Amino acid sequence: MPKVNIAPYKNGDVLVDYEEKVFEDVKANPGEKALVTFHGLAMEGSIGLVNTLNATRLLRKGYETSILLYGPGVTLGFQRGFPTLGDEAFPGHLVVNQRLTKFMQEGGKVYSCRFAAQALYGQTEMAFIPGIRPINPLDVLDIILVHQRANAVMIHSWNL
Repeated sequence: MPKVNIAPYKNGDVLVDYEEKVFEDVKANPGEKALVTFHGLAMEGSIGLVNTLNATRLLRKGYETSILLYGPGVTLGFQRGFPTLGDEAFPGHLVVNQRLTKFMQEGGKVYSCRFAAQALYGQTEMAFIPGIRPINPLDVLDIILVHQRANAVMIHSWNL
């Protein structure tokens, strides 16, 4: 077997060039919009975290940014915790809830489908994180069409 003659990595080491930026840092023009949609279960993969971070980044770049939770995506917007709501059972347990709350505190809007909450998950609108706006299931398509008409940036997430 060949010997490996390099020192083990340690905290503070740099393994990639994280400062090089290939593309310009795009900022929104006045009035530009963005929409990030979620159709996937909370805690099933990293997409909930990744695209709440993307939505926050779009908001900070100046886009009027909205998040749409529909189908199983409404589960991302439910209050959770253990042993009581708001208690983090383990580090990271509430990260998506925290990201959605921060997004709304910074001016982003979050919409969630009433149909999916009740029909699929047996929840009331009171289950949503405060600040999330429940919408009619017929609004799910219309919010996408409104953003399409505005030539908005749209990121659609599906996972199951």
